[in-house]
Parts: sequence; structure tokens; C-alpha cells
Amino acid sequence: MIQASSPANKAFFTSGKIISIDLSNTKSAPSYDIVIGDNIISEAGSLISVRLGKRRCIIITDTNVAPLYLPRLEAVLGASGHQLLPSLTVTAGESSKNFDTLQLVLNHMLTSGVDRKTLVIAFGGGVVGDLAGVAASLVLRGVDIVQIPTTLLAQVDSSVGGKTGIDTIHGKNTVGSFYQPRLVIADVALLDSLPQRELRAGYAEIVKYGLIKDRAFFGWCQTHGQQLLNGDRSGQIYAVGVSCDHKAKIVAADERESGERALLNLGHTFGHALEASLHYNNSLLHGEAVAIGLVMAFRLSAQMGLCPESDVEKVRDHLRATGLPIVPPPGPLTVDQLMDFMAHDKKAEGGQLTLILTHGIGQSFISHNVNTDSVLSLWKEFLALRSAT
Repeated sequence: MIQASSPANKAFFTSGKIISIDLSNTKSAPSYDIVIGDNIISEAGSLISVRLGKRRCIIITDTNVAPLYLPRLEAVLGASGHQLLPSLTVTAGESSKNFDTLQLVLNHMLTSGVDRKTLVIAFGGGVVGDLAGVAASLVLRGVDIVQIPTTLLAQVDSSVGGKTGIDTIHGKNTVGSFYQPRLVIADVALLDSLPQRELRAGYAEIVKYGLIKDRAFFGWCQTHGQQLLNGDRSGQIYAVGVSCDHKAKIVAADERESGERALLNLGHTFGHALEASLHYNNSLLHGEAVAIGLVMAFRLSAQMGLCPESDVEKVRDHLRATGLPIVPPPGPLTVDQLMDFMAHDKKAEGGQLTLILTHGIGQSFISHNVNTDSVLSLWKEFLALRSAT
């Protein structure tokens, strides 16, 4: 599914990869491209024009991205003949993924004069992508959106596949929609401004793809992961490309998560429970929560006799070596609260836990009606490990 740029595109796209998500078998929006490269933000206007024409555009970004890159993106779009409506900058961070900020975004769009041919551009990390995605799906009953993710986490996960959402008191992403973008532009040069902690958080999602169904890619991560985190752009392009290719294939086969797409949630049910219990504060980033969840999913699988303990150790050792957490952080965490959030997870069915478990690295599967006593014991084990690390 990874494709070289076609001759028609070479006039404006000079490096990287183009991955196409084929949604021809769904009732969704038309198929779209994920364009991955180095410093391709300078080509954003042309990349959009060739695929979507000259458009009226409204950019949604955040307080981290705007000072660094917003004037440049606005200039690039304007130079390519796109008409710009006033951009909106929201407060950076997970705490902005709520109804209040969503209303702010919708009001800004309507006040600025969006119409049904206006193109929304989500320019930021996963929070901005989710907020703008929900807003684009709602305003005027739906307008086109382009995702330009600026974090590694968003480039390999949240910007691709059309899942949008906001957080509520009931959990993470419990309100939202499936709403596919018309284009994704992933520029690894934008990752240079990220703190190492943010890069590591995104890297956890990259490792996840190897653990789901590509043992060889996990081996690549073991060998090259640290170089990627140290800023190797060729490695970043490769890893983002492989990750997006895996996700593209799964989304094309199961857009609405009625089956195989649930595999993408490996580690996430545990991670989401941790995030919600800590009120989405900065003590635990999403990717860090996923890293802990990956170890927990492998540990539970081993305890159930499904997975060799040696694979648990490989996952744990690699994540720890790259600086990611492998046990929950200090904080007011209780087993009862964590179990309650898991019971209300979107993947729970009829009050029964549905988890992604594994037969080993690259061999994940969907497991329904997981024994809650086993999960409760696992939480007790991992909370106790906090004092031992």
C-alpha cells in the first residue's frame, strides 16, 4: 500500500512516501492520501490544490504550534491561491478536549463565515486533530478536513483513520464521530521542536504496530528506535510510513471498528483507564499510558497461558530502554476506580471486558468476556510495582 509519488505529483512532491487509504468498500468519504516527508509543510498548498482544488481554509491550531509554525503555513497556503479565514488557536493539552472548547471552535467557524466548501485544517497534535475533526463533522452537517499532524503520536495514530472525539467525565473520547479527512500531511521536520518526552510518547504507538501483527517491524524498532528518537529523519519517515500503512489497511477493511480495527487498541483500554483516573493531567501522556498498557496486555496474556513470558520481557525491556514508563506513575490510583473506567470503556460490550490480547509479538487478537478477577489482580500487581521501581 505504500506508493511512490506518481509522475503527476513529482512537480511539487520531492521526497518521502504517499500512502493511500482505499475506502471504496465503505459508505464513507472518498479515499485519501497520507503524504509523509521531510520539510513538506512548504508544499502543503500544492498538495492540497492538486487533490482538493483551491479552497477557503480555516486553520485550527494550539498555543504550542502557533508561535512556531502558523505564520509559515498561512503564507504557504496564501501563496498557493487558497483563501484564508481567521485561524483559531486553542490552549494546548488534553484538558482542551471538552465540550467547552468544542463549542468555542464551532462558534469561531460560524462567526468566520464557513460554508460547505470551506476546508478545515487541523494543525497540531492529537488534541487539535480530534477537536477539529469533531467540529468539521458537525458544522453545517459536515465540511472537509485536512490533518497536518505536528507530533509523532498524531502522525502515526490519531490523524489517520477518521476517529475523532472529546473527553467527558465518563472517559476518554466517549463523544465523537467517525469522520475521515480528505488528506493527511505528515512532515517529520516538525518533530524537531518536540521535547524528548513527547517523541517517546509517540514512539509507543509505533512499537504498538509491531506488536499487533509485524514481529519484523518490532525487531526494526529494537535496532533503530533510539536513532529515530535522536532525530534521524529517514528513520522517522520509515517508521511513520510503516505505521500508517498498517493502519490504512486495517481501516480500509473495518472503518467503524466492528472487527479487526479493534486490534489498534492494543494496550489502550489499560492506558485510557490510567489517563481518566489521573484526570488527563500532565503526569501521564497518552503514549506513556499506552506503553504501560502494552506491558499489561502482554503480562495478562502470559498469565493466561497465551503468550511466552520471554515476549513480555522483550516488550518491557525495549520500552524501558527508550525511556518509556512500564508501570503506573505515583498518584491517587485505586483498583476500583481503574476497573470502573475499564468497564465503561467504549470497547466494553454488555458490561463485559473486551481486551486486545496476544499469542506473542506480532500475534494480537480480540478477546471477549475477559475474566474481571484476572484484570483486577493484574492492576494490584502493577500498582504494587510502583514502589519497587
